[in-house]
Amino acid sequence: MRTTLRLELNFDKGSILCRGLEPGLTMVEIEAKFKLPHLRWDPRVGAYRAPGSSYREIVEALYHSKIGYEDHVLDLIPCPVPLGLTQYLSLRDYQQEALEEWWAAGKQGVVVLPTGAGKTYVAFGAIARLNKDRIASPAPTFIVVPTLDLVDQWIAELRRFFNTEIGEYTGRIKIPAPITVATYDSAYIHAEHLGNRFKFLVVDEVHHLPAESYRRIAQAFVAPYRLGLTATYEREDELHEILPELLGGKVFELGAKELAGEYLAEYEVRTFKLPLTPQEQKAYTSKARLFSNYLRSRGIRMTSPADFQKLVLRSGSDPRAWEALRAQNEARRIAFNSRAKLEKLEELLEDHQGDRIIIFTRYNDLVYRISRRFLIPAITHKTGKDERQRVLRGFKEGIYRAIVSSQVLDEGVDVPEANVGIILSGTGSPREFIQRLGRILRPSPGKRAILYELVSSETGEVRTASKRKRQRRGRKDAP
Repeated sequence: MRTTLRLELNFDKGSILCRGLEPGLTMVEIEAKFKLPHLRWDPRVGAYRAPGSSYREIVEALYHSKIGYEDHVLDLIPCPVPLGLTQYLSLRDYQQEALEEWWAAGKQGVVVLPTGAGKTYVAFGAIARLNKDRIASPAPTFIVVPTLDLVDQWIAELRRFFNTEIGEYTGRIKIPAPITVATYDSAYIHAEHLGNRFKFLVVDEVHHLPAESYRRIAQAFVAPYRLGLTATYEREDELHEILPELLGGKVFELGAKELAGEYLAEYEVRTFKLPLTPQEQKAYTSKARLFSNYLRSRGIRMTSPADFQKLVLRSGSDPRAWEALRAQNEARRIAFNSRAKLEKLEELLEDHQGDRIIIFTRYNDLVYRISRRFLIPAITHKTGKDERQRVLRGFKEGIYRAIVSSQVLDEGVDVPEANVGIILSGTGSPREFIQRLGRILRPSPGKRAILYELVSSETGEVRTASKRKRQRRGRKDAP
């Protein structure tokens, strides 16, 4: 039986304001009495307030509780034409399955697919289906991506498939449209006034979203339909555990192994353990011992990234902690930049003269050393957009057979021609490894990809590589 109570819902700077309830109730009292979630009394405005992301839950609770309400939350971007496809979108079987699982999960959740498997087209299928649905339509869509390169890639593909204006919300232009693509940074900065203008929120490379600032995007948007996309769901800091409350849980996952051969290139991973020179080993051991001795003297154990962050904070007031961190960094540089790695790189470049090669490193100084020694174009975060595009175009056209990069190509850059990857150094995380593997898995007839991992023996790199391999064994995309 419907109650005589009548509420009013409004959007206010990324949150929902609810008026009409008796003032001053606690969250527990509201939940128990009215079955309404997430509402807290805000004496500044004389109303109850909840995160924008709770809009769907609140409306559903009001419906089931038969409480009358006026809804002034949504101020949707106008859709002058239905958001339909201009050409047939043929989804692969696993893409269609991912879409069905997402739909069955209430049109919320995260899809995990390897790089090159077409996560973008799962989102396209979701946009098209929502806008054909009697209840969901129209569903203006806001898409969040980490880089401007990805903004450009998404916009180009969206224009191929959809019969509507495609907007952009970035540092270079801010024009919202029925389908709008934004960077994480711009979405975070403007979430408080964009949050009620879209029904569908798509977050690409969603492993970035749990970061303390970026999670505000999901919290401020009221969009009842949410889709996250990534090749690497887990984070080392375990913050991926909050993704279910931001977008919905993981609804579908496939790894590179399951798609290799038919939808991705066949591949293999080869690891080489290479010795340091006596001089390098002596310097490495000295620096590594200084770090370990400090940890032992303070009773500190490094079991997670959070422990390392605590040590970094401690170094601000403890000179010995600062010296220990500096020693550890120097030890890693010795292992990362060893002479044997460069000699092995030279050998691999000779062995793969007819192949397209991406060389991955951690630090810029090694990128430039390799670039000078082997006359290979370099791409770092300092490389301008025009030069980066020129180098990638030259790589695509076969002018350059190899490129070397320090993490810039790990994510969000399309390099379909590469079939050989060589990792000289990195953070050691499974996520980074999977991203780098994904750079060389774009399929082409007869293609077989090889990823080489060069590790300095008798250093922490060996432990890191072994740990990462054990972690990968438990994943669907384990090589």
